[in-house]
Amino acid sequence: MVERKNSEISILKEIAELLNEGTEINQVLTEVLAKLLHITGLETGWIFLVDEQGGYQLAAKAELPPALSLNKYEPMCHGGCWCVDRYNDGRLNKATNIFECKRIEDAIINNSGETNGLTHHATVPLRAGDEKFGVLNVGSPNKTHFKVEELALLEAIAFQIGTAIKRIKLTQQEHDLALAAERNRLARDLHDSVNQLLFSLSLTARAGAEMSDTDQVKETFAYIQDLAQEAQGEMRALIWQLRPRGLENGIICALAGYSEMLGLHLETEVSGVSSLPGKVEETLWRIGQEALANCKKHAQAEKVELKLEIKNELVTMTINDDGCGFNFDPNKEIPSLGLKSMKTRAAALGGKLELLSKMDEGTSIIVTIPV
Repeated sequence: MVERKNSEISILKEIAELLNEGTEINQVLTEVLAKLLHITGLETGWIFLVDEQGGYQLAAKAELPPALSLNKYEPMCHGGCWCVDRYNDGRLNKATNIFECKRIEDAIINNSGETNGLTHHATVPLRAGDEKFGVLNVGSPNKTHFKVEELALLEAIAFQIGTAIKRIKLTQQEHDLALAAERNRLARDLHDSVNQLLFSLSLTARAGAEMSDTDQVKETFAYIQDLAQEAQGEMRALIWQLRPRGLENGIICALAGYSEMLGLHLETEVSGVSSLPGKVEETLWRIGQEALANCKKHAQAEKVELKLEIKNELVTMTINDDGCGFNFDPNKEIPSLGLKSMKTRAAALGGKLELLSKMDEGTSIIVTIPV
């Protein structure tokens, strides 16, 4: 008994040390799952993170059998299963023996591949206090039942994982708030200092042109005034990028306001969209912002169409302009830094960006991100 207790304490200590070092949720979950299997002797495991709407994502996996690994783990990423159903309807409140795995059962029925003797798994909710984050599933070939002490240990580990997830989420929220505060400060500083100086320069140049007696001097002052007004426009756009007005009312409202500021006529179409996760909304805002700025600067467009649609757990934003377009080969590297940045932002959330353009036929940018 004492030896078993010491072993459990040692396991919990190793897991805690690993969790305390992590700052990125999926990486932490992958590492801790591998460590858990190694020190407990179990062979297979996976973790689902479940959002407030009941949607789940495969956040970590280890040694899944071929039947569950097909097509980049597609059987683990789609469809329902008993453990997630129990989690969502409130029946899964503690470590539980799941008598059969529905995904394994479906794989056997569909003859999808080898299951390596895996038929059952234990399911443990990941939680911290009253907050729930997902489920931990572990099993081994031909293991059909978990002892009470095994479930108790898994429950203790799951609580550690849940606490770590909460810590990482809170840290990220704190970072996001600090970043937003810094953006707001920079926007205020730019508005109160540089923007006002440019406005003063424009007024001074106009006064100089009116007071001058020679055409050459008048033209010089007029040129300075034009430059100052152009710089003011750039500064307003930069302030918008730092602190978008209207984003609190949704991405469509924010982009409509931004396009109005740029002098673009924006037509919008929305389908299946109610609300979006904060990170997704901010990413779409940044991509849309860059795309609209390109419409104004480079495409010389007058009218832009914006479509936003949520379907099959994906949000798709399409921006079409009636501008001059350019010759683009999709098999070659994206030509500009701005477009590369847009692609990188989408990829950071597991999404993709598609660019379509032809000379004199306008440009389309299609962004797809999981939600």
